[in-house]
Amino acid sequence: MTPPMRLGAVIITMGNRPDELKALLDSVARQEGDPVEVVVVGQGVEVTGLPEGVRTVALPENLGIPGGRNVGIEAFRTGVRDGFDVDALLFLDDDGLLERTDTAELCRQAFAEDPRLGIVSFRIADPDTGRTQRRHVPRLRASDPLRSSRVTTFLGGANAVRTEVFEQVGVLPGEFFYAHEETDLAWRALDAGWLIDYRADMVLLHPTTAPSRHAVYHRMVARNRVWLARRNLPAPLVPVYLGVWMALTLVRRPSAPALRAWFGGFKEGWTVPCGPRRPMKWRTVWRLTRLGRPPVI
Repeated sequence: MTPPMRLGAVIITMGNRPDELKALLDSVARQEGDPVEVVVVGQGVEVTGLPEGVRTVALPENLGIPGGRNVGIEAFRTGVRDGFDVDALLFLDDDGLLERTDTAELCRQAFAEDPRLGIVSFRIADPDTGRTQRRHVPRLRASDPLRSSRVTTFLGGANAVRTEVFEQVGVLPGEFFYAHEETDLAWRALDAGWLIDYRADMVLLHPTTAPSRHAVYHRMVARNRVWLARRNLPAPLVPVYLGVWMALTLVRRPSAPALRAWFGGFKEGWTVPCGPRRPMKWRTVWRLTRLGRPPVI
C-alpha cells in the first residue's frame, strides 16, 4: 500500500499580522489526514508565540516574497527522499485562512492521481463576500472562478507544489523580490513537462486587496516582466511579449508617477542582470498556446 503523501507548509511573515497568522496556523492544524508540518519564515523579524511544533526561521532582513519562500523551501530539504522530507509544499499568505478542513487531503489526492501534476493553484475568496477577483483566476477566461481547469501559472500565496518540481527546475527566482516569480517557476515547470491545475474547491480566504498597495509595485512589475522574458522566452518572442504588455499598460492610463516608475523599472529590467537565461522549447510555447495563454499575452 502506497503511504500517503507527506505535506509541508511555508508561510512568510513580517510579524505585523499576529492574529491573522494564528488563525491561519489553526486552519492548517485542523486539516484532515496526517499533520502538515509548518515552517514560518520571519522577514527581518523573529516570530514568537507560535503553536508547539511549528518551526520558525528568522531572517536578518526582508528577502522579498520569493527569497523568503525559498528559505522555507530549504528548511524542508534534508536529502531523505528526492532531497526533501515532504512530497509537496503548501505556500500560504499569512493573512489567509484555509476555508475547508479537507484541503490538504484534496492536494494529496490530486498529486497521487496525476504523477505529472506539479503545481496546484487554489482559489482565493474574500472572507466577507465570498467573491474571487478576476486577477486571482490564473487564466484569460476568468469570468467563472468556480470552474477548475488546467492553467499556465498559479497564485503565489495560495498553492501547493510537488517538491520534485523544485528538484528538477530549481526554486523561485529570489532576485525578483516581488511580482511574477510564480510565472517564472510555472514556465520552467511546464517546459520540463509538468502540469498546473487551478482548483476552485481548494479555497484560501483572503481579504480583497489591490496589488498597487505596495510602494514598489509599478517598478517591480515592469522590471520583472522584462526579466521574465529575458530568462524564459525564445528570442523572437521577447519583443512581442514586452510590446504587448507595454501597450496594455498605456491603455490602462496609469498616473504620471506610476508611469514614471513603470518605465524606470522597464529600463532596469534591461540593464540589471536577471539570472541565467534558459529559453523554453517551442513545443512548450505551443502547449501554452493550446492551454489558452500563449506567452505573448
